[in-house]
Amino acid sequence: MKLLTHNMLSSNIKGVTNGFPLGIEAEKVIERSVDMNPDFLKNMFSKIEWKPLVEASRIMGYSDLPEDVPDSSVLDSEEFLRKFHHALLEIHLEEGALVCPQTGRKFPVNKGIPNMLLHEDEV
Repeated sequence: MKLLTHNMLSSNIKGVTNGFPLGIEAEKVIERSVDMNPDFLKNMFSKIEWKPLVEASRIMGYSDLPEDVPDSSVLDSEEFLRKFHHALLEIHLEEGALVCPQTGRKFPVNKGIPNMLLHEDEV
């Protein structure tokens, strides 16, 4: 599971009012090379929740993103775009779990696929 996906998932358990961001328990993290598309990155920049991306990337062992949200002028920097691209698209949670921040419910991630299915009593 890419961090792009993680940045858009939340817990939808009945009664949960704050299901974002999901915590990450990483058992296996892999990197997969992907061609960089600067236009895609520039369009995604404003849609990404920055702090959860930085926290997730650090949990997964990547700490090259700035802590605070950079202003949009960084989108002209190839160095920044490469770091953003790497964190968003090349780091994958292969095995582990996503954790609801409110209930602590764990959603397993196997072979890079998060299982977000809810139990009957959670719907």
